[in-house]
Amino acid sequence: MLRGIARRAQGDAGHGDPLDAAQERRVRAVLALGGVPQADLPDGVQQVRLRLLEREAKGYDAPRDVSAWAAVVASNLAMDWHRARRRQERLGERLASLRTHEHPSGEDTSVLSLAVAEGLDELPDAQRQVVVLRFFADLPVRSIADELGVPEGTVKSRLHTAVRALRARLHEDEVV
Repeated sequence: MLRGIARRAQGDAGHGDPLDAAQERRVRAVLALGGVPQADLPDGVQQVRLRLLEREAKGYDAPRDVSAWAAVVASNLAMDWHRARRRQERLGERLASLRTHEHPSGEDTSVLSLAVAEGLDELPDAQRQVVVLRFFADLPVRSIADELGVPEGTVKSRLHTAVRALRARLHEDEVV
């Protein structure tokens, strides 16, 4: 298990840090080279620590090379950061385009909200659950998969099927 890491870290730092100073520097470098802004680097390092501690809590064996494992996790975090940034940019563009159009009346908004709520009620439980977690709770696919104990691909498939059904329902009801 990770006890050896924890013992080594306690011996080095006295507070149970799973990353030693050299590993932390390497993680910071990987994040920075991956394009993560300086202001977000401490959060990225904490995420790597958290994932290492989660491994221990789940009873997994320690990575053979903690430094390499931490670097890969940091690289994945940098990619996730870019994906989230692009997603936010696309959302901002969509919102900006909505602002340039005439704002719907309160009645139009109410009709759309009601149609979406009815569409959600008609979805199978598993599909409704992932739609609510993804779009209303704003959880990433990975978190949903972890919390539900299913593969990420299953979450993506359920989301795709549910969104397609909701879209068809809204077009069928002539709401959009």
